[in-house]
Formats: sequence, structure tokens, C-alpha cells
Amino acid sequence: MDVALRRLRAEDIEQVIEIEREAFTPLWLGTSFKRELNNRYARYLVACQPEPADRGNEASEAVTDDPVNGPGEGSALGVKDSPDASIWGRMVRGVREIVKKEPAVNPVNPEDAELAGYVGIWFQGNEAHITEIAVREKLRGKGIGELLLIGSVYAAQNNGSIVLTLEARVSNFIAQRLYEKYGFKQVGIRKGYYSDNREDAVIMTTGPIHGNEYQELFGQLQENFRTRWGDITING
Repeated sequence: MDVALRRLRAEDIEQVIEIEREAFTPLWLGTSFKRELNNRYARYLVACQPEPADRGNEASEAVTDDPVNGPGEGSALGVKDSPDASIWGRMVRGVREIVKKEPAVNPVNPEDAELAGYVGIWFQGNEAHITEIAVREKLRGKGIGELLLIGSVYAAQNNGSIVLTLEARVSNFIAQRLYEKYGFKQVGIRKGYYSDNREDAVIMTTGPIHGNEYQELFGQLQENFRTRWGDITING
């Protein structure tokens, strides 16, 4: 899978709005992504074509050992709740190796490359709340949503959050199964949460994401993901 994760940039906003509108219509209200770029309590990541390693002297980090795997909800693949972007650091557990990639023969201008999807995470106390995960309709079913979920777990770990939470439509069994695979459990219901049809939302949360039990699960899932889809790459 020739897709990498990186932080949202100002030049990405137009495409991210397109993806959001496609995924969440008729519920689409529009997130203020420009404002969220400067929100210290939020992280937005985009899935895009990997960039040359020397762009802006940024290092390309790939998870190369020790397990992980991860996606989202909402319409087709979207969790939509509504909330800078500065990410990563070190992996709480596992091995990261700095991978220096050779520049592409015909490198794509990052401003021209098509984004595949994005995820938003809000940090609230000890919780990291996934507000929305969305993937372009034509690119769904290729592991991109799961990759965005993996990125969400890393963001939460790096922030020092204890658990991850989200909401999913009660009818969205596919998304619920994916979240359950990643250790999310149903802990409650929000009645009439979705304004388009007053459908209830399932509240889901993980156990402590820094604990050995979750790390072992997360590691194995990531290994499975790499086996099926390829390396997990985070730029920046």
C-alpha cells in the first residue's frame, strides 16, 4: 500500500473538506480545519502518497518491528463527532527505524497529490476522542481507514492519553467490528445522536492503551496489517 500518514497542512484543507463532505452528507456541517491547525488539543492526520525523504529535511519514520494495526466510522468510513497538528514522537512500545527513502524518479508535488483520507483526534483530559475518520469513496476497502486508526492510537499514546473513545452508528456493524478488533468495547448509547435520522450512537472505548495487554494486541494487529497491506509509514 503506497500510502503514508502525516500531519494536516494548510494546503490540504480543500481536499479534506471534499472528503468530509463526501463521507458525511447529509450530516455534513463542515469542520473548521484552518482553526484546528492551531488547536493544541487536537490532531489531524492525512493519508497521502509518501513524499521524498529529503522534503524539508523531514525524516520518514516507518514502524518496522513490533506489532500494530487500525480505522473509522460514520457514513461509509467515518466517525463524525465534530472537534495543530503536531505529531509523533516515539512509539510507546515497539521498534521504530528511521527509513531514508530514495527520492522518486518523478516526485509528486505534495500540493498536487490526492489525499486518500484523514482522521481527527481531540484530547480531553485522559481521553483521546476520535471525532471523525473518512476515506475517499473510490479508495475504500484498501486498508486506509485501518491505517488512520493505527495513527490515532499512536497519537493518543504520544499525547499520554490513557484511553481512546469514539461514537459509531448502532447500524454500522462493519465499523463496530473493526473497532472491537482494536480493543474498543461498547460502554453506552447516545440516544438520537445522528441528526439525519435520529439514529442512536454506540459509545465505544478502549482499555488503558499503555498497558501490556493492549500493547500486545496492538502489536499483533499491526503485524497482521503489514502482512496484508505493507509498511506503516509516518512522515514528519
